[in-house]
Amino acid sequence: MPEPRVATSVSELRKTPAKNMGSRGLSSSQIIDVLAPVGVGIVALLLWDIGVRFSQVPPYILPGPLAVIRALISDWNVLFSSLLITFRITVFAFIAAVVSGVLIAILFTQNKWIERSLFPYAVILQTTPIVAIAPLIVIWFRDNTEAALVTCAWLVALFPIVANTTLGLNSTDHNLRNLFQLYRASRWQTLLRLRLPSAMPYFLGGLRISGGLALIGAVVAEFVAGTGGSKAGIAYQILQASYNLQIPRMFAALVLTTGLGVLIFIVLSLVSDFALRNWHESAVKQEN
Repeated sequence: MPEPRVATSVSELRKTPAKNMGSRGLSSSQIIDVLAPVGVGIVALLLWDIGVRFSQVPPYILPGPLAVIRALISDWNVLFSSLLITFRITVFAFIAAVVSGVLIAILFTQNKWIERSLFPYAVILQTTPIVAIAPLIVIWFRDNTEAALVTCAWLVALFPIVANTTLGLNSTDHNLRNLFQLYRASRWQTLLRLRLPSAMPYFLGGLRISGGLALIGAVVAEFVAGTGGSKAGIAYQILQASYNLQIPRMFAALVLTTGLGVLIFIVLSLVSDFALRNWHESAVKQEN
């Protein structure tokens, strides 16, 4: 009988259990990861419905889940169209935050004096309430309301990209940096082939935070701008429903907004796992 082949590298050891897991389908832990939050959500909805029925709270104060579902179904076309407008603003702001954030982080890490001089202003920008400066941004852009909304959302989403990517670029192994210097690699070669790949986990972590903040910034900016008509986002629908005491409709809009935020986080988490799956410990599938 031929002797069984022994794995000769760490990569082969990692790939072997992954293949076995793929042939077995979903593991019990993966099934629990799905069923546990679903079960908690169902229990929360039941408690919400029972509490509203027994306490007889008026629907204009706290509607039951069935009333929210009915409002979501009846006003689906209007609410979903408004959500798409908010989503478009979120995407534009997120892309702008990613591009500008990476470039700013690269600038910071080129020289310690640049980082020490400019990084505090990035912190100040992050800690300034967007509600306070959004009206000014809307006035500055005048007739271009969408650009003003994108700018507000971009300001909210920028800092996590800058902070995490800067930390990642500064966390490169000094021994590897010395090795690159020994082989006389240029500054850009070191950046592209060593520092940026090393900073990837930090960057992707900031990406997941920034995606949700871009949505929050877009909604807050819509609240401040007060846009209406065909260009109204989901925030306008929330405001309009609250003014008219259509609380189930307001809750339905909130459910759509929350669902969009969760979807953004899931997509960015999948992107992170896909980018790190073959080499980083946070994404490599373990046998246990």
